[in-house]
Amino acid sequence: MSTALIAACLWVVAGTLVAALPMRFQIVPGLVLLASAPVILWALAAAHGALPVAFGLFALLSMFRRPLAVLLRRLGGARAP
Repeated sequence: MSTALIAACLWVVAGTLVAALPMRFQIVPGLVLLASAPVILWALAAAHGALPVAFGLFALLSMFRRPLAVLLRRLGGARAP
């Protein structure tokens, strides 16, 4: 198993643990997970190609769909509810 694949698996486990935290404690670890995701996806692409990256991107967008939607609304100038 490659280092990139191990990092991706650990990222998923960390995401699951962060999701189990109360909402007020999810912000900082969630930001760390969100910031580390592109690096892990890049390493996964370099080691294994596009298909694992597609699955990883799907997992990322699935886990962060609401925070990313709020971020896109704020960047677009609309107010978040």
